[in-house]
Amino acid sequence: MRVDDLTFAAADLAESDAKVAPIAFVDLARESGDFPEIRLPPCPVIGIGPRDHALAARLDAVLEPRFDAAQLALAAKTQPLAAAVVTQALRVIPALAIEDALNVESLAYATLQGSESHRCWLARRGGGAGGGEGMVLLDRADAELTVTLNRPEAGNAIDRPMRDALHEAFALVNMDTTIRRVVLRAEGKAFSLGAELSEFGTTTDPAEAHRIRGLTLPAREAALCGDRLEARIDGACIGAGLELAAFAARIVATPRSWFQLPELAMGILPGAGGCVSLSRRIGRQRTLLMVLSGRRLGAREALDWGLVDAVVDELP
Repeated sequence: MRVDDLTFAAADLAESDAKVAPIAFVDLARESGDFPEIRLPPCPVIGIGPRDHALAARLDAVLEPRFDAAQLALAAKTQPLAAAVVTQALRVIPALAIEDALNVESLAYATLQGSESHRCWLARRGGGAGGGEGMVLLDRADAELTVTLNRPEAGNAIDRPMRDALHEAFALVNMDTTIRRVVLRAEGKAFSLGAELSEFGTTTDPAEAHRIRGLTLPAREAALCGDRLEARIDGACIGAGLELAAFAARIVATPRSWFQLPELAMGILPGAGGCVSLSRRIGRQRTLLMVLSGRRLGAREALDWGLVDAVVDELP
C-alpha cells in the first residue's frame, strides 16, 4: 500500500475511500482556501507539508522530520483498529478535565484489550523482564519526598506491586500538603522499560480491567500533584514509565536517555495515562506520531519537542 494511494484532498476526507483506509494523508502543499466543513474519517489523518499551514492544526498530526510516511502507513495497516481508536481518543482527550480524560483513555484501552490483534500479540509475546517484585522507595527530607523505582534487575518494569506502591505514594503526597516537592527517579541503568509484559492479559475481562485502572492507576494520583513533581530520567524511558513521568511539571534527562511508546505493535494504546499526560505536554499531534511510529526519541529531540525540560550530564 503506497502513500500516494492513501493521499486524499481535504475536501474528500469524508468520502468512502478515506473512510475505509487504515490511514489517510493530506498533501498540504496542494491545499488552499478555507475548509469550514471538513470532516475527518475514523482513521488517522496525517498532513505532509508545512506545520504552519492553515489546515494543519485540524488534522491528527503533521509529518515531522525523521518520521517516515511509509512506515506510518505500514503501522496503521498492521494495526488498523489500534491506530483508529488511539486517534479518536486523542481527538477528544485534550479538551477534557484530567479525570474525564483518563476515563476515556481507559475505556479506549479496554476496547482494544478485547481485540483479536491484542490476543494475537499475547499469544506470541516473549517473557517478561524477569527479576523479583518491584519496590518503590520513599525518602523524605524536610518538605521534599523522593520516590524511587527500585527494580533495577528488570529495568524498572512496572509490575503490580510497583504500580500499587506508586499509587499509594502519590496518594500520600496528595493527602500531605506539607510535602512541597516530589522527585521521581529510578535505580539502575534504565528509568523504566514500561509495564511488566508478563502481566498483560492476566485480567481477561476488559470491563474489570477498566474498573481496576480506575482504582489503582498511579497516573490518577500523580496528575493531582503534578505541579509539585519533578521526574529525573536516565536511560530508557518507555511506555508506562514515560506516561507517568510526563505528568511532572519538570522533566530532567541525561544525554543517554531515550523515550518510546511501543504499544501500537501490541494492538493497544498507551493506557497508563500517556494519552493524557503526553498530549498535554507535547500536544496530541506529536503524541500520535510517537504512538503510530513506535520510534525512539533521543534526549535532544525530546528537548526540542518539550517532552523534557532540560538535558544535564549528571542528574542531581
